[in-house]
Amino acid sequence: MTRRTRRFAAMSVVAALALAACGDDDDSADEPADEPTEEPAEEPSEEPAEEPAEEPADDAEEPAEDDMEEPAEDDMEEPADDMDEPAEGVSLADVCPSPVVIQTDWNPEAEHGWIYEMIGDGYEIDTGAVAVRGPLVAGGVETGVDIEIRSGGPAIGFQTVTSQLYADEDILLGYVYTDEAIQNSAEFPTVAVMAGMEKNPQILFWDPETYPEIESIEDLGEAGVLVRYFGGAAYMDYFTQSGILSADQVDGSYDGTPALFIADQGASAQQGFGSAEPYIYANEVPDWNKPIEYAYINDAGWENYAESIAIKADRLEENRACLEQLVPIIQQSSVDYVTDPAETNTVIIEAVEAFDNGWVYTEGVAAYAVETMLNDGLLSNGPDDTLGNFDMDRVQGLIDIAIPVYESLGQAPKEGLVPEDIVTNEFIDESIGL
Repeated sequence: MTRRTRRFAAMSVVAALALAACGDDDDSADEPADEPTEEPAEEPSEEPAEEPAEEPADDAEEPAEDDMEEPAEDDMEEPADDMDEPAEGVSLADVCPSPVVIQTDWNPEAEHGWIYEMIGDGYEIDTGAVAVRGPLVAGGVETGVDIEIRSGGPAIGFQTVTSQLYADEDILLGYVYTDEAIQNSAEFPTVAVMAGMEKNPQILFWDPETYPEIESIEDLGEAGVLVRYFGGAAYMDYFTQSGILSADQVDGSYDGTPALFIADQGASAQQGFGSAEPYIYANEVPDWNKPIEYAYINDAGWENYAESIAIKADRLEENRACLEQLVPIIQQSSVDYVTDPAETNTVIIEAVEAFDNGWVYTEGVAAYAVETMLNDGLLSNGPDDTLGNFDMDRVQGLIDIAIPVYESLGQAPKEGLVPEDIVTNEFIDESIGL
C-alpha cells in the first residue's frame, strides 16, 4: 500500500501547494529493482569523544566536575561520550549492521520525526539517494553504528515499503502499516517490531459551514456526501462493504491536490491526514484558508497501526540481537522527539528543501503535526503505560475485518493468519512510555 501521496508544489488552482493525503493502495507488493543507496561513508569526523576541550561543557551533568582537576574527575570523563549516560551507553557496533537502513513511506515529515531524532551531528543529506545518514544516537550518544533514513513515495516510484524490503537486502527496517502486513502476509510476510503510531493519522474531512451537522464518517454516509479518496484503499472497500458509506458516494479519483475540494465549494469530502490537512487548509491554501472538520478512519472501525517498524519475516531471527537493543532506542526516540521536536524538525525541513522534488513542508505544519499527534492520541501509549507495543486483540480485530476485503480484491492473506505472524512485542521495553 503506497501510504501517501501528499502535497506537491503548485499544479492546480491553488498554485502554491498541492496537498497531502495518505494513500492506501492495495496493489500487491512488487519487487522493484530500486537500490537507492550504496554503503555510506562513515562520518568519522564526528566522533565527539576526541574533542577534550569541549567534553566538560557537554558533560555539565557531572555536578562538581568543574571545581577540581583530580584524577577521579578524569575517570569520570570516560563516559563523557554518553552525555546523558542513562541506560544508554549502548553500543550497537557488534550486533547491528552499519548503517542501519530504514525505509520510510514518504518524504521527510514530522510523522517520521522519531526516526530522524536518532540522527546525530555530522549527518549528510544525499540528494541522489533521497536519504539522510549520520551517526545513530541514543539520547544524543553515539551507538557505534550509522543510520540511513531513505525517503519513500516519489523517491521509490510510489512503490510499497514491503516491496522495497524484499528488493533490497541493505534495508533492515521499513514502515509497514498493519493492513499492509495483512495484505501481503501470504507472499511477502513482514513482522512489525514496534507500533510507530497508536492511531492511524488518516482522516476524511469536510467543510463545517456546508455540513454543520456532520460529526463522523458514518454521518457522511447517511448524508450521502461525495467522498474523494485515492483509488485502491482497503479501508474504503471496508466502508462500502459494511455499509458505512455507499459505493455510489465514493470517488477514487483524488489526486492529492485541493483543487476539486475547492471547486466543489466544500460540497464534497476528501481524505487526508489529521496531523497535516487541518493546518494546511486553514493556513496554506490561499483559495480556501478556513477551518475544516475531520474524523479518523480508525474511529470508524478500520483500526490500523500506522508507521509501524517492520522487518522481513525471514530476517528477524538473524537480527534478533540487534533488535533487542535497537527497538528500545527507537521507543525512547519517540518520547524525546515529541518532548522537544525543534532540532529534529530543522533536519526534516532541511532535507525536504535539499531533495527539492515538489514536496512542500513548512515549520508551521511540522509544529502542528507534533501538537496533533499528542492531542489526538496518534502517538501515545497503548492501553497500558508503554509506547510502541501492539494490542494483539486489536490486531486480530483488524485481521477479521480485513481478510474478507482482501479476498474480494483477489489478494487473499495467509491462511490461518494470526497477530503473531505480523507483529511482535518481543523487543519492546515496557518501561518506556509518554
